Amino acid sequence: MHIRLGYEIAIDCPQPTPVIALLDIHADRQPDIKRQTRLLASPAIRTRPYTDLFGNACRRMVAPAGGVRLLYDAVIEDSGLPDEINPHAEQTPVERLPDDVLGYLLGSRYCETDHLSGLAWQLFGHLPSGWARVQAIVDYVHNRLSFGYGYARPTRTAAQAHEERVGVCRDFAHLAITLCRCMNIPARYVNGYLGDIGVPADPAPMDFSAWIEVYLGGKWYTFDARHNTPRIGRVVIARGRDATDVPLLHSFGPHTLSTFKVWTHEEVSGQADHMRPVQRRPAIAGAAAIA
Repeated sequence: MHIRLGYEIAIDCPQPTPVIALLDIHADRQPDIKRQTRLLASPAIRTRPYTDLFGNACRRMVAPAGGVRLLYDAVIEDSGLPDEINPHAEQTPVERLPDDVLGYLLGSRYCETDHLSGLAWQLFGHLPSGWARVQAIVDYVHNRLSFGYGYARPTRTAAQAHEERVGVCRDFAHLAITLCRCMNIPARYVNGYLGDIGVPADPAPMDFSAWIEVYLGGKWYTFDARHNTPRIGRVVIARGRDATDVPLLHSFGPHTLSTFKVWTHEEVSGQADHMRPVQRRPAIAGAAAIA
C-alpha cells in the first residue's frame, strides 16, 4: 500500500533564531519513499542536515526575524501489515543486553524511574517476564490515563501523568517507558506519522503521534499505550530516550507556533496528485509544545 504524508508548520520569531528540526522520515524508511518534495522553506533559507547520537535525521537552520514556514509532502510504500505481535518474546537479562541498549534502562528527563520503581514492582513483579509483562504495563497505562488534546502540558513527567491520570500520546509513552525500565526492560520513545488506516477515522485534526519500542528477545517491538491495539502505517521520524531527545522543532530563542498541519492517509490508486485538505489545530506557543 502507499501512504501520503507530510506537514506544513510555521513559526513566528521576533529575531533571527537558530532552530533544529527533526522532521525528516527516519533513515530506516527512506528506501520506501516513492516520491517526495524537497523541504520547502518560505522565505528560502539554508538548512544543513546531520545525524544525531540516536541515528535521527536532523536539520539545522536559522529562522529569520518574522519566522519561517516549512512544507513537505511525500508518498511512502508500506507493507500494510499491523504492528508485530510475539507473545513468546522473552526478556533479556540485563547482563546479556547489548551495550547500545543499556541506556534505555536508565531514567531520563520525563521518565523518572526512581519515582516509580516501587510501584512498578508492586504491580508487575509477580507477572511472567517478557511479552506478557510488557503488555500488562501497556494495558495499565492505557486504562490509567484519559486522552485529550486539552490535557497537553510540555513539562508533564511520567510520574505526574500517573498522578494526574490524564495526558496526550507522549504522556502515555513516557509512563509506559518508565514502568518498563523499572522492570529492567529497555524501552525507547518514538514519534512519527500514524494515520487512521484500518480504523474508524478520528474527527480530530491530524497530529504527529508518539509510541514506544521495547527490546525483547533480541529485537525492538512496537507498543502503543494510547491506542493499545496493533495499527497499520506507522512511519517513524525519530527515536530517543524520551521527548527531550526528539522535539520536532527546537528553537534557541523565543518563537510562536502559528501553523501546524499534518496529513497521513492511504493513497488510493488514481487519486489526484495534490495535497489533501487538512484541518488546522490551534496555535501553540513554544518549542516543547510540538515536541
